[in-house]
Amino acid sequence: MRAGKNGNREKGVTEARSGSVAGSGNVFADLGILNPEIALAKAELVQRIREIIAERKLTQARAAALLGLDQPKVSALVRGRVDGYSLDRLFRFLNALGQEIEINLRAAGSPQRSGRRPGIVVR
Repeated sequence: MRAGKNGNREKGVTEARSGSVAGSGNVFADLGILNPEIALAKAELVQRIREIIAERKLTQARAAALLGLDQPKVSALVRGRVDGYSLDRLFRFLNALGQEIEINLRAAGSPQRSGRRPGIVVR
């Protein structure tokens, strides 16, 4: 650990960064989470929901009314608590917020076309 500005030790900061490993691009896979692709997709969808709520300056109560939830569930959702929410339900929340969902697929091992990567696009 190293000393901070006021001489206190900063938690978790080490001077030597040896033994680091490059990530896979999916933190959920790196952490050994079950179904990491689904966890990542849910996280990305919830991030977009959070952005829309912030952009529109919606209160959690107003967002809850639009999404058909109660305010505590919106609070949990925007904090990343996605247990119990399917991808389909998150898609419906985005639709309720006026967003279109586009899903791009390609066969495994096939070359990318037109610069698009497989995934979910929210517009």
